Amino acid sequence: MVVLLFVLGLILCSVAWVQTEPSASYDQGEFLKARVLEVVKSTSSSQGDITEFIQDTQQVTVEILDEPFKGDVLTVTHANTGHLAYDIVLEKGDKVLLWGEIEGNTLVNAYITDYVRDDYLIYLVIAFVLMLVLLGGLRGIKSVISLGITGAAIAFVLLPMLLKGFSPIPTTVLVSAAVSTVTFVIIGGPTKKTLAAIIGTTGGVVVAGVLALLVGNAAHLTGFSEEEAMMLMYIPQNISFDFKGLLFAGIIIGALGAVMDVGMSIASAMDEIKKVNPSLGLLRLIGAGMNVGRDIMGTMANTLILAYTGAAIPLMLLFMAYETPLVKVINLDMIATEVVRAMAGSIGLIVAIPITAVVAGFLLKAPYNH
Repeated sequence: MVVLLFVLGLILCSVAWVQTEPSASYDQGEFLKARVLEVVKSTSSSQGDITEFIQDTQQVTVEILDEPFKGDVLTVTHANTGHLAYDIVLEKGDKVLLWGEIEGNTLVNAYITDYVRDDYLIYLVIAFVLMLVLLGGLRGIKSVISLGITGAAIAFVLLPMLLKGFSPIPTTVLVSAAVSTVTFVIIGGPTKKTLAAIIGTTGGVVVAGVLALLVGNAAHLTGFSEEEAMMLMYIPQNISFDFKGLLFAGIIIGALGAVMDVGMSIASAMDEIKKVNPSLGLLRLIGAGMNVGRDIMGTMANTLILAYTGAAIPLMLLFMAYETPLVKVINLDMIATEVVRAMAGSIGLIVAIPITAVVAGFLLKAPYNH
């Protein structure tokens, strides 16, 4: 209980004092939701000797859905270039996101920037929460609460601290330990199995981070394997980020969920075994925990690897389409980064198994017999 209160206090204090630098604001404008009432006309024109660049211009009538301009109707000129990745082809009834230019209290002009998607995302989240509660009952409710705390810790503690320039690796380890502690206490209560799961999870995550750090430095990973990392060099806060540290922090966070699953599964199984057979010896109890860990080890390792691989399917198709040699592919910074990410996370998961089993065995105070 003391650990829980300490962690909760840490999070609350962090939320209170960790503030990001003021970001660059959009002067004299804001984003507004709108509904398409009518596509007035659509004209096409080509530029150049061949029709490589096609522009489709739509005069779109929209109704503003957000205050203070709710109910206002205006006609917006919207152009498509023929590029599937960037075009927004509109039809009546679509909801769109506008960037509105404002002078005083008047909306003088607006541009369509994207579809409105958050409604559907909210529906999906609601369905997820309902499934947890309906099928999980009280445990489902606890899972929803712990998930909310995890999201809050990342959004209001981890990211603001990183944006303030705090060292990524120790910050991420601290937040990860706090998140796992709070989650386990909510789900399992302040029990010995919970403490074992916390220690095993923290150990596995730390191993994953240290391994990623050592191998990443040896392999000369830059931390710039993704465009978003490069864009951080030009943010208005002018922060000098440790990009390698951000990479390794991402690996820690990415492995945390799977390692938590393994830690709690083993600790909970050993606790149930001890209740059923209180006379079970220490070595046999630890062995039972190891057997449980071995059963779930393969599937959880696959979970991590498949999650990272799934996001890279278009990239892998490109390599296959252009018959890029394997020696070139494996030595690319972005590919090496993903390999380190998947392998370090999987090794951290595997290491969490014996740590949890041994700690749970001793915490449950099994007598030393066979």
